[in-house]
Amino acid sequence: MKAAFTRILLVISILLISLALMADDGLGYKKSVMDYYHEAGSIMHVISLLLVIMIVLAITKFVQLSIKERLDAKRFYLKLKGYLKNEQYEEAVKISEVFKKTTIGMIFWAGLKGFIDAKRENKTTAELRQVLQNSFDEAAMNMLPKIDAGIYWFDIIAQVATLVGLLGTIFGLITAFSALADVPEAEKNAVLTRGISTAMGTTAYGLIVAIPTMFVRGLLQGRAEKIINDIDEYSVKTINQIAYKLKG
Repeated sequence: MKAAFTRILLVISILLISLALMADDGLGYKKSVMDYYHEAGSIMHVISLLLVIMIVLAITKFVQLSIKERLDAKRFYLKLKGYLKNEQYEEAVKISEVFKKTTIGMIFWAGLKGFIDAKRENKTTAELRQVLQNSFDEAAMNMLPKIDAGIYWFDIIAQVATLVGLLGTIFGLITAFSALADVPEAEKNAVLTRGISTAMGTTAYGLIVAIPTMFVRGLLQGRAEKIINDIDEYSVKTINQIAYKLKG
């Protein structure tokens, strides 16, 4: 949890530093971020909307992966292991039921419950092994897609923010060159410089949104893969543990 919070602070720091750098236009005078924002117009609103969407998605996914899925998979498995060794499957189901709000808890509960139901029907050892495997596989197929669901949207937001920024630059340059026809010769350089500066601001803003978005995407993807790998590892260990007992 602390590591995830540290990474989030890093992303926020990158965003703030990027905004500070954007305030320097490199021509010897300063412009505030709001100056660029107002001069660029509606394009900046679109990029800002993408930023808001990204933040909402990031918070939602962070809550899901770091709070709702907050369960030490190894400790959970070790807690079940003793009951599995002693063939106290009902007790193992009760423990799993306590953690049904987490993905691993739900998968273990569904998998073990399916096995117990088959056991009550006096199925053969081979049939019990198959039911056990199928129960865990079916539960995993239903639950695992929810772990990394929606993470692909961060890729889309980053790409769209970059492209919208470039589009704003193109529109800005067109406007700047068009304005040259209506100003005196002595003012053309100044008008062109201001126009290019404003146009490039949209690209900069697009990248400022896109870069932290990719960082957030990477952090969330890493957390999702850790949860999925833990589920795969301890599901296999549980299935093997029960299958070993069925040999007798």
